[in-house]
Amino acid sequence: MLAWSAVDPHDYFTWLLEVLPALIGIPLLIVNYNKFRFTTLVYFLIAIHAMILMVGGHYTYAEVPLFNWIRDAWHLSRNHYDRVGHFAQGFVPAMIAREILLRKTPLRPGGWLGFIAVCICMALSVTYEFIEWWTALASGAASTAFLGTQGDVWDTQWDMFFATIGATCSVLLLSRVQDRQLAELQGK
Repeated sequence: MLAWSAVDPHDYFTWLLEVLPALIGIPLLIVNYNKFRFTTLVYFLIAIHAMILMVGGHYTYAEVPLFNWIRDAWHLSRNHYDRVGHFAQGFVPAMIAREILLRKTPLRPGGWLGFIAVCICMALSVTYEFIEWWTALASGAASTAFLGTQGDVWDTQWDMFFATIGATCSVLLLSRVQDRQLAELQGK
């Protein structure tokens, strides 16, 4: 998927900015595999998130063809692939944060653990929005595709909101699955 995304993307600057988290994260996962092995659930979610990043990097988040079709067919004001990306930006890191917290701190499953995992994702989302802002300041018009605001003055707030919704959904929907997989992983 990475190779596909790099072939004739919208522009290479945007492509690099969008796929950089995967380019950094995947080698880190490989290097640390024997030291800290995540559950299958987390690896699966990371793979899905990496693919979302790569599709967004290839087309830009504002120009993913399927979501252009959805925009036009449903008479929407924008291409909503960006919302999918930010939902994933909360959904996937929440499970990563939750697993690290369970394995490396005295925290146990429950409300506080979920709350802290969601808060970590909110902090990551804010940090990502800062990175977008700093990139825009440094590169000017070249960052337009990376920002992908599509004329929405509230885009930054929507991005953080969708990351928060994603994190909350993953904690609510996948915590028990993750707990079972952690029990199996620690039993080996």
